[in-house]
Formats: sequence, structure tokens, C-alpha cells
Amino acid sequence: MDKDTDCTAERELLEAVSRITTFSTTTPSGEQQNQPKAEISGQERKANPEKDDLQDSSAYLSPNSSMTTKELQEYWRNEKSRCRQVKLLFEIPSTRIAEHHLSKYVMYKIIILQTGSFDSNKSVIERRYSDFEKLHRNLLEEFSEEMEDIIFPKKTLTGNFTEEIINERKLAFKDYLRLLYSMKYIRRSKKFIDFLTRPELQEAYGCLRGGQYTKALEILLEVIGLQERLTRGNPVSIVPTLCAIVVCHKDLENPTSAFEYGEKALSQLRMHSSHRYYVPLLETMITLAYELGKDFLSLQEKLEEWKAKKDPIRIFTLKELAVREYVQ
Repeated sequence: MDKDTDCTAERELLEAVSRITTFSTTTPSGEQQNQPKAEISGQERKANPEKDDLQDSSAYLSPNSSMTTKELQEYWRNEKSRCRQVKLLFEIPSTRIAEHHLSKYVMYKIIILQTGSFDSNKSVIERRYSDFEKLHRNLLEEFSEEMEDIIFPKKTLTGNFTEEIINERKLAFKDYLRLLYSMKYIRRSKKFIDFLTRPELQEAYGCLRGGQYTKALEILLEVIGLQERLTRGNPVSIVPTLCAIVVCHKDLENPTSAFEYGEKALSQLRMHSSHRYYVPLLETMITLAYELGKDFLSLQEKLEEWKAKKDPIRIFTLKELAVREYVQ
């Protein structure tokens, strides 16, 4: 069913691009035809996210849109790419036994890579049994019907560190992640994405708050690739991470890289000027553009346009916003 939906969405987006090329002020077409059925009947919250995403995108492009034809075409190209699911593969090749204070536990090394082509940017994380157990418990609260046939490896009172038990759990957790990812609503859920990214992000932001920008940047650059794959249908969700990377590069006196990641973040916020990161990011980008000898007037115009529409409120700097992320 996903494949048919994706093909339909892609076809409609291509038609929209064609119309934009011919009529520079044309708005997207009305409601899509042949709405696919929800995977789980009787649950309104699961009424085809792909269709909802496209309708939301269409709503953004009003007849009074100030975007140029080129910007509209680029916008629809991005929307088209969002319709294609990035398929990920999970491998658990090894484990290690860790000891912390008086506790002892097994850490499972999880390698996440994209299928269909050589993936040089594979992601590597580590999780313990209790992390998987917490994920399972959290998902059951929201997706009990979808997960009723999924078997979670049970705890054992003894033998947790034997080679036999560890190998059994390696295979079980690999299958567990594969099954979770195969279900559309689960793989897009915040709980699943947090399981795969939150510990690393918490560590990175802790380093950032402590002034360890090199270490923070190293972790953030590892996480951002995985975040992009996991949140392809919701690119705005990676803006905080992109902005944290901007802050690190800026404090490490690398304005070129800071500007590069700032442009990526700003492109995700083109239709979200009310986002809390929008103005702080614009202000930072103006400073960076001026420092690099780039065009900052267009950025300044966007900032002034925003200020003219909004009531004066206290705006945090980009760095102030970044250090507030993941504060317990």
C-alpha cells in the first residue's frame, strides 16, 4: 500500500511542478484522488500521513506567496523526495560487557545503514537490554494493536552474560528493530526516533553546554545523518540539531561550515517563520554572511519583514536556544 501511495504522490507532485513552470503563480491542485485506506481502521490519528503532508504543503503555497518560480520548483522537488521512504537496515554485529559502579550489563552495538546503495555514512550506536525494554514499554502505550504479535526477548534470572544468551538476544533485537521499522506509524513515532538518537544528542548538548565544542560537533555530525533518514517526512524536526552544529562551528571559528549548515536549517524553515529557531538563526546567518563577504541584505530583509508582522518579544540567541535543548 505504501508503494502505491508514494507513486500517486510523486505523480501529483510532478504535475504540480509542470504547472508551476507554465504559470509562475499557479497554486497546487485540490484534494488528492483515491485516498488510501488507513492501515489500522477506526483510528483517525492514522489517516495516511503522506497525504496529510502533501495537503499541508499545498496549504502553505497561497496565491499571495512571495516565492519565485525557481523557489517553488525547488520546494516541490523537496516535497517529492519526501515521498520516497529511505529504507534502513539494522545489524547487531557485536556486544561488549560494561560495568558501572556496582552494575554489570551487555551493550549491543547497532549499525544502521541505508539499503539499495553503498552507504558510507552508516550510523553506529550502542544500547543495553533495559533501553530496548523501555522502548517496548513506551511503544505499547501508543501502538498496542500493531505490536500485539511482536515478541520481546524476556529477561532471565541467570545466564545473562553467557555467549548463548547474548547471541540469541543479538538476533532477537535485530529482528525486533526490523519489525518496528517496517511499520509506518512506528518508524515515524517520536518514541522510536528518540530511542535511536536521544542518548547521543543528550551527550552532545551536554558537551556544548560545557564548552566542549569539538566533542559536541563530532557527536552531532554523527547523529544528523541518521536523524535526516528517520525524519524525512518531517524535516523541520532536525532544525535544532543543525543549529547546534552552526553554534559549534561558529565558536570553533569556522564560519564557512557554520554558514553551510545554517543554510540547510534555514531552508527547512522557509515555510515556518513562526518556529522558535527562525529569528535567532536569521540573526546568526546575517552575522556570518557579513563576516564571509556574502549577501546579507536578503537575510536582513527577511528579518525586518518578520519584525514588522510580529509584536516585539524577547528572542533568545541561537546559542541560548541550543544550550536549553535536552536539559533535564
